[in-house]
Amino acid sequence: MSIFGSMKTAVSGMNAQANRLSTVADNIANVNTSGYKAVSTSFSSLVLPSSGGNYNSGGVQSSVRQAVSDQGDISYTTSSTDLAISGDGFFIVQGADGTPVLTRAGDFQKDDEGNLVNAAGFQLMGYSYDSGSPAVVVNGFDGLVPINVTQDGLTAIASTSGVFKGNLDSNAKVAPVAPATLPSANLATTTTDTKKVSMVAYDRLGNKVMYDFYFTKTSVAAAPPPAPPATAASWQVSMFRNADAAVGGNTSFPYTTASVGTGTLNFDANGKLTTGGAVNIVDPVTGQTIAMDFSAFTQLGADFSGTGTPNGQAATPVKDVTIDGDGIVYAKYEDGSTKPLYRIPLANVASPDKLTLMSGNVYSANGQSGVTVTGFPQTNGLGTIKSGALEGSNVDLAGELTEMIESQRSYTANSKVFQTGSDIMDVLVNLKR
Repeated sequence: MSIFGSMKTAVSGMNAQANRLSTVADNIANVNTSGYKAVSTSFSSLVLPSSGGNYNSGGVQSSVRQAVSDQGDISYTTSSTDLAISGDGFFIVQGADGTPVLTRAGDFQKDDEGNLVNAAGFQLMGYSYDSGSPAVVVNGFDGLVPINVTQDGLTAIASTSGVFKGNLDSNAKVAPVAPATLPSANLATTTTDTKKVSMVAYDRLGNKVMYDFYFTKTSVAAAPPPAPPATAASWQVSMFRNADAAVGGNTSFPYTTASVGTGTLNFDANGKLTTGGAVNIVDPVTGQTIAMDFSAFTQLGADFSGTGTPNGQAATPVKDVTIDGDGIVYAKYEDGSTKPLYRIPLANVASPDKLTLMSGNVYSANGQSGVTVTGFPQTNGLGTIKSGALEGSNVDLAGELTEMIESQRSYTANSKVFQTGSDIMDVLVNLKR
């Protein structure tokens, strides 16, 4: 047995307990840090070869473990840009050097340029909707841009398509089929069975443009026996600019401009639309073409009903920015409409607890953690994004205080071993005298 060896063993014990105390200090210091993951110290023995009655003391070594995969408690806030992840995954952020890293710290706020930045100064990254609905790059960070929620001024979106749905009464009478008597001829005296409904769309400047829709039954097909009475029929739909309607009188006809769109809707004996579901509005005044979809119409024995929902948007200012559970960042306009701006992806690795911890409560992948895989929230095992919420640290403060006391006692005990070894060494030195 070596006295010097026992002193070295005591030193290794003190070093190990010092590391343990350092992790406790770090955990306690970050007990209120959003998204912070607790670290802990584990120990393993170092054994030196011994023979017979001669024992050689070895020592102890410590290693640090991270509890990255343990979920912290989620608390709700009043800021819509505070984000928490419920489940697996990390936000993708970038620092001043532009390098993408991972974090669970979602305390994002707008900086002076409108970018979402957390308390450590890292910018939140996402995919833009400028080129349409984004697609995720599963094995990299290509295509990600800083999310900017500053939307100054007014935004107008021209209508390019619309959906019209409803029901045409199968008991309606067939109108006279002479071309001059149909609404499309712009000379018609409509009957009670010709139904009219209007829809508002938007031009390129965000101005409202109203269109009048006329539905007229033009023919009924005879159903062969033993089918029920004939119900298969054709209807004409004609569309006009409401602003060009006649002023005064009992009818809007004649309009000062011709029909901006006419089509035929054909229904089978079961009241289902078979052909003619797509009709375009070609407006000579605005220069727009609006593709109308009538495929949801039916012809059943019920009163007429119809409603139109075009795309597009009036010129309105942005009132707020909202973020849903799928990570889509919406601009909410003053008129209540919304527009997607960005989509926030999440990233994950095979072994999150092996990620490399960096300053600012961020992580980077390495050979032990596995490669980074990117996806949208609620897909491929990734969690949900909660807006107006923060994930707290997963530190157990009571447990850390207990660890601190244990570490202190163990350190003191090891120091006593070192001190005893030192005293024995003094005895050996004094024997020489």
